[in-house]
Amino acid sequence: MKMKVLGCIITLLALALLVAGCVTEEVPVTPPDGMQSEVGIMYTATGQMPVLLSTGQIDGYMVWQPFVSVAEVSGIGTVVSYSQDLPPAGTWTDHTCDALSAREDFMAANPDLVNAFAALLILSGNYVQENPDRAAEVSANWLFGGGTMTFGDVKVNSKDVLAHSIPTIRFSTEPSEEWLKSNDRFIEALREIGYLTGSLKDASTADVRATLYDFSHYEAARAMVDAGEITTPDKLTRPVSLGYLPSDHDAPLFVAIKDWEYFDENYGIALKPRSTAPGKVDVADLIVNGETIAEVRLVQGEGGAQLMTLMGTDAIQLSYAGTPPTISAIDKGMAIKILLPTQNEGSGLVVAASAPVDDWDSFIAWADARSAEGRPLKIAAPIRGSIQDVQIKYALQDSGVVVKEV
Repeated sequence: MKMKVLGCIITLLALALLVAGCVTEEVPVTPPDGMQSEVGIMYTATGQMPVLLSTGQIDGYMVWQPFVSVAEVSGIGTVVSYSQDLPPAGTWTDHTCDALSAREDFMAANPDLVNAFAALLILSGNYVQENPDRAAEVSANWLFGGGTMTFGDVKVNSKDVLAHSIPTIRFSTEPSEEWLKSNDRFIEALREIGYLTGSLKDASTADVRATLYDFSHYEAARAMVDAGEITTPDKLTRPVSLGYLPSDHDAPLFVAIKDWEYFDENYGIALKPRSTAPGKVDVADLIVNGETIAEVRLVQGEGGAQLMTLMGTDAIQLSYAGTPPTISAIDKGMAIKILLPTQNEGSGLVVAASAPVDDWDSFIAWADARSAEGRPLKIAAPIRGSIQDVQIKYALQDSGVVVKEV
């Protein structure tokens, strides 16, 4: 089964990168004998997906949160399956998504500070799990001002959307074996199609893991959290910059800042915002055991690749972003390490509310019926080669459906 999964992922990534112009050799994708049904995959911006679904221009979409919840809360769509439950069973359990990474020179110069950041994210990740309603409120205010989200004629309250979304995301800072294997599969697939050309190209699994990860800061942070005492780092004489993305996947960071007094009073560590204004925060102070340790500048990026560029120029020293762009940056020689996961899973497949679908089997039956009518389903996905793109394509092909990009 593992070889079958890897082989199919390799084929799908090869197709995605070929179309995107990232490889030059043709990589044929031949459907197994007997495939009859067909589903079209189109690529579009995530913010456009609810509009396209509500106007009937697509039949569904595969995307990350909170846009999965936008469909359900607004009433325009129904969730077929969350990403971790897509077939075949167990393939995407605990699959990789966001992580905390750091420049190696910054880690070497400030080990106790990095440990403190890791400890705060462990604590705030636990807080999100224990207080999902508060995490949803904070995230809605940070990302959308707590107001209405508008997608064409579709309007929905951001707090309602985030309250629906947050419980579907797995917030975990444990670098579990399943999480590591998820990254291993992705790396092996990229290597097979020639996309990795640097330090990871021919490295063994052990060497790949040694190159990508430094869990010593997680281990030190975990020990401090368990002991109930955070070591006070030396004070920094220059600001430290942390890059992040505007998604509820970053809820642990948002609550760590907005509810800083809770963390200060209970754990002796906090990111105190310099402004009490609603919405996102640009500057905060890291406080440990009552001492102000560093000015922390919060840099909002538009994508993981952009944050990696900022890391490479030392514009930011820490990043809260997806593992795939981080892996790519490390392969190209960037001196950074993945310190700990911050969030796994958190994506899903949505179809129009009027569709005769309530699970994966009924979705495939619908795809069969539409293909027989000569009107194949059209499903939107993010950019080619994204984890969501690979997941939906593999699930469809595993179920005997021909996938075509439209």
